[in-house]
Amino acid sequence: MKIGVPKEILTNESRVSITPAWVRTLTELGHEVLVESSAGIGSSFHDADYIQNGAKIIKTAEEVFAEADIITKVKQPLEDEIKLLREGQILFTYLHLAADPDLVKGLETSGAHCIAYETIEDQMGRLPLLQPMSEIAGRMAVQLGARFLERGESSLGGHPGRGILLGGASGVPQATVSILGAGIVGQAALKIAVGMGAYVHVFDKNIHALGRIDEMFGSRVTTIYSTSAAIEESVLRSDLVIGAALISGKKAPMLVTQDMVRKMRYGSVIVDVAVDQGGCIETSEVTSHEKPIIVKDDVLHYGVANMPGAVPNTSTHALCNSTMPYLIRLADKGLEALDEDPGFKKGLNVSQGKLLIELN
Repeated sequence: MKIGVPKEILTNESRVSITPAWVRTLTELGHEVLVESSAGIGSSFHDADYIQNGAKIIKTAEEVFAEADIITKVKQPLEDEIKLLREGQILFTYLHLAADPDLVKGLETSGAHCIAYETIEDQMGRLPLLQPMSEIAGRMAVQLGARFLERGESSLGGHPGRGILLGGASGVPQATVSILGAGIVGQAALKIAVGMGAYVHVFDKNIHALGRIDEMFGSRVTTIYSTSAAIEESVLRSDLVIGAALISGKKAPMLVTQDMVRKMRYGSVIVDVAVDQGGCIETSEVTSHEKPIIVKDDVLHYGVANMPGAVPNTSTHALCNSTMPYLIRLADKGLEALDEDPGFKKGLNVSQGKLLIELN
């Protein structure tokens, strides 16, 4: 098959869906890879790297979409890209449809077969293509939260942070971090927060997940069963709140209300990693890498939907390690690959004009 790799056009999205090394693997298997010129430059991959590994460099996205049987991307297609999709073409990318009804309508109109990375499941019901980006986003959430708690970042948000160091200092208490969700994002955030010396609360309704955290971290972390009362008590005394709750293919659960945010400490920080699925903090809004912070009720909100895009080289390598085995199966067998694997088939969100998943 012909596999198309257009350059990502979402603002500040520098990742690319295939590395040059994986191009070699695909071409060795007999497939043709069409890469839009400069598609990999943001991730430090040059056209020459792709050519050396067997890719064909295409000048425009229009040509890539016109020639390819499969279009593989990192983020959901924007309006100009949706118009280029054609009936029967396969789109393989992150979609996050729950928060974007216009995208759903556009994909339905295209007639394409749209497979979402984030709803594919493995044999154990895990989300293998969401895991690498979730892990990176979780690690980044604490790093970014620590950054915006600093007083000196007020120029980015027009509002100063609390001026707090996560790990505190000798004779000075450490910061309090509340992590809402003990999944991949939450566990990744937890490791960094503990490593930086913060006092950490982790919330979830999965007792087994909380038990594993207790076994790993002991008294360094407080695990709490997720109830609205418990969340409110913790949030009100937190310096940093990380929204890490996710329901596959659906809107994120709303865990922190506007009233809770109003009562939070002046200059505290919220990082809502679930913002691309609607967010789990009521006051969250999607922001960008250029303007990452909005301020509501004197609380700094970070809501960049493509957080791993800030570390594109690392993110691209991690993503490809997970997506490529599935892409190879698609290229080898087409949609028949989905019929052979029920977990893979769960990735088919839109096909031949029909939405195939529940969004709410």
